[in-house]
Amino acid sequence: MARACLSLGSNLEPEAHLRAAISELQARFDEVRVSRVYRTRAVGFDGGDFLNAAAVIETDLEPEALDAWLHALEDAHGRDRSGPRFGDRTLDIDLVLYDEHIVDGPGHLRVPREELRHAFVLRPLAEIAPDMVEPRSGRTLAELWAQSPERDVAMEAVPGFDIG
Repeated sequence: MARACLSLGSNLEPEAHLRAAISELQARFDEVRVSRVYRTRAVGFDGGDFLNAAAVIETDLEPEALDAWLHALEDAHGRDRSGPRFGDRTLDIDLVLYDEHIVDGPGHLRVPREELRHAFVLRPLAEIAPDMVEPRSGRTLAELWAQSPERDVAMEAVPGFDIG
């Protein structure tokens, strides 16, 4: 079994889509640990605020198969891939880390994900997997968050939003 770190986000009916996604992750994988949910501004485009969270799962799937499963989950929630790269999302789930592997797979599959540098990905992951090591730097997520230039980015934890 491998440990995988996921980043989850939505800005279109986000409560419903995040709750459903976590429920589906819990139905498929034995162990799912979920961070708090944070409200953040859209990054890369002018759009509505996102709700972002992170999950750590134990999986028997290889990175390529896990990525395909996550894409199918996004698609089941109405993910529209025809628009610009940065845009509104019903559901966006990225495979950020997979144990300490480096994956330069087919298509867009890159692990660790470049988005790990953003507070909306790094902060929730550091919260639930502080000892997980980012393999390119050899540093833990806690160390990366402590040194992040985005530590001051406004991220409001959504009170009472329990999806785990």
